[in-house]
This record gives sequence, C-alpha cells and structure tokens, in this order.
Amino acid sequence: MVRLTVDLIAKNSNLKPRKEETLVQCLKKITHINFSDRNIDSIDDLSLCKNLSVLYLYDNRISQVTNLNYTTNLTHLYLQNNCISCIENLSSLKKLEKLYLGGNYIAVVEGLEGLEELRELHVESQRLPLGEKLLFDPRTLRSLAKSLSTLNISNNNIDDIKDLEMLENLNHLIAVDNQLMHVKDLEVLLRKLMKLWKMDLNGNPVCLKPKYRDRLILMSKSLEFLDGKEIKNLERQFLMNWKASKEAKKISKKRRNRSEDQNNSYISNFETIHHIVPVYYPQVGKPKVVFFSDVQRYLGKASSKFSQEDKTTITEDIGNLSLKESESLLTKTDIHEPHLLQNPKVKENLSENKE
Repeated sequence: MVRLTVDLIAKNSNLKPRKEETLVQCLKKITHINFSDRNIDSIDDLSLCKNLSVLYLYDNRISQVTNLNYTTNLTHLYLQNNCISCIENLSSLKKLEKLYLGGNYIAVVEGLEGLEELRELHVESQRLPLGEKLLFDPRTLRSLAKSLSTLNISNNNIDDIKDLEMLENLNHLIAVDNQLMHVKDLEVLLRKLMKLWKMDLNGNPVCLKPKYRDRLILMSKSLEFLDGKEIKNLERQFLMNWKASKEAKKISKKRRNRSEDQNNSYISNFETIHHIVPVYYPQVGKPKVVFFSDVQRYLGKASSKFSQEDKTTITEDIGNLSLKESESLLTKTDIHEPHLLQNPKVKENLSENKE
C-alpha cells in the first residue's frame, strides 16, 4: 500500500525549483495535486502544501480522511471510489467549496458542520448493505442550509427526501435511481425549495405516476429543468390555464350541489310538517293524495276533551268518509280487476254513475 507524503508529492509533481529555492518553498507553491488511482490507502501530513487548493485522490483505497487540518486553502476535494465509511476531520477546511465522496461506504451524511463555503456535495452510489439507505444528520443539513447549492444523492436507496427542505439555497438536486414513490412528498419539498431550478429524478418509481411532470411543474415556479428536459414557458402556461379551468369547474359543481341540497331540504321539511300519505287506487292517472295533517292537529288539540274510544271512532269515521269519496269517483273503466265488482259499494257507485 502507498502513503501520500510530501516526498512522494515532490517526486511526482515535476517540480523545478530554482537554485536558491528549497523543497519547502517549492511545496508552498503547489496548488493542485493529482494522485488518483495510485493505490493510496492513507494521507500523511500535508501542512507544507499551504497553498494547496485542489486535491485529487479518487479511485484509491483510503479508509479514513486524516491530516488535512492544515490545508486550509483547499477548495476542491475529490475522494470518490475509496473505502471511506465516515465523514470526519474536515471541519478545518473553511474554504472548501466542492466535496466529492461518491462510491464509498458512507451510511450517514454528517461531520460537515462549519463548512460554510461548501456549495457542492456529491455522495452518490454509496456501497451500503442490502436494504439500507443513505441518511442525513439534521445538524449537518442545518449547517449547509445557507451555502449548499448542488446536492448529488443518486443511487442510495433513498425513499424520503423531506429532510432536504431546510436547504433553502439549493438550486440543483440530483437524486436519480432511488426509491422515491410519492408525488405529494415532492410537492411539499418544492414548496420549500424556492430557488431550485434543476432536478433530476430519473429511475425513481414516482416518475411513473400519472401527471408526475405536470404536477411538479405547477408546484414550482423556479424549476427550469426536470429530468434533463427543459420546462418551457408555453408548457407551464398551458398547465396553469388547465389547472385554473379545473378549479373553476369544481367551484361551479359545489355551488350547484349546494343549491340542490337546499331544494331537497325544503321538500323534506314540507313533507315532515304536512305528513303527506299517498293513497293508490286501481285507476288510470296520477294517485290521489290525502292530507291528514289537519285531522291529526285536531285530534291532538282535542285529546283533553275526548276519551281514547271517542278518538278512535272519529278517526274511523274520517277514514270512511275519505274512502267513500274516493270510491265515488271510480268508473267501470277505472276498474282493472273483475273481483272489485263484487264489492256492493263499488256496484252501487257504478250504477249511480250510469244514471
């Protein structure tokens, strides 16, 4: 295995010091170091490289980030495809702007408190145990809320990104090939991320949901690119008009239903007050309706004057009068069943009608 040291850097950096310059002075001039794919497994003290701003260490075997405390001018750090399982020892890199950690073994995004200049964070494709997903430490997210503008969390089995809503200055989110399922969750996120103008979600189950693209475009006025495709003004305006028309139809339908409910309520109240009882006879035409409400009110008022037997007699007499009146209206043509002719009252009424 190989350890990254200043001697190794000096040998491989093609340094050509002047006659009066020492190695230390030459190391101070170095701004970029590229030791990618060199089987490096650890980092030695690089404090002599005081002006180092870009460090390429991807495709190595580094398991722990160490000895970068004095590289305070570092702005870009590339550590993809190593063996790192924990983000640590980076708090002193106050000028760090871009951090690349994709393809490692990181389970939790943490340890980035104090990196107030960090604009890009790439933690895609972590090699996690089966069934596990990448998590976010709220403390780290809060510390990056003001600075972070680009976040790459692709291919990490993530099914929920609501925690990202505190990243108020995020303008580019890359979350392809995850397990995001619900459009509503994305709508909630877009309400919070007012500066997000580019979002890539290809490869998530949510992309197959009906109206997925339309709903996200309607939710975010700042979004300009979705899944690699530009959102044109004409497309957004069309969707906004469609939504307005749909809402207008809903309001109209609610008003119509409310009016119908009021009418139905009036009819129901009328029937309750008057106690309408339909009485059907074997005749052509509409059924006759008998109103018993006045009778009932009369019996109710007279309950103190008459006994129960008297009230029963009065009710029967009124019923007989109603039936007699109805039967008197029957004609022979109204009778559709022959057995009704056997009724003496019906025969008598028929004979009177003939005369």
